[in-house]
Amino acid sequence: MNATAPLPPASGTVPNYLIWSIVVTVLAFFMCCVSCLSFPAIATGIVAIVFANKVNTLLNQGDLVAARQASKNAKIWAWVTTGILIAATLFSIIWLAFVGVDGYMEQIQQFQQQVESAS
Repeated sequence: MNATAPLPPASGTVPNYLIWSIVVTVLAFFMCCVSCLSFPAIATGIVAIVFANKVNTLLNQGDLVAARQASKNAKIWAWVTTGILIAATLFSIIWLAFVGVDGYMEQIQQFQQQVESAS
């Protein structure tokens, strides 16, 4: 076999978790409007997307072992993102329960006033 010949695609099914990674990253992006705790979820979601994207590329290169490792990493980072997103959501719900919507709106107005006075 010639060393420069491309390898045939690896056989077997390796999940890439791309859809899951994208969904939780997009949800984290929208959640950042409510809670700053979701910013880490955006970062970990991007990492999950990168690993998920590698899976098919590695399979096409014939590297089944690396594709499985990328799949495992994508799954781990998707779970981390999901966990952070759940924690941020629970924190936001608990915070709104104690502060209330009126207190939340007051804080937003104070923030707007600070931004306007700074510019």
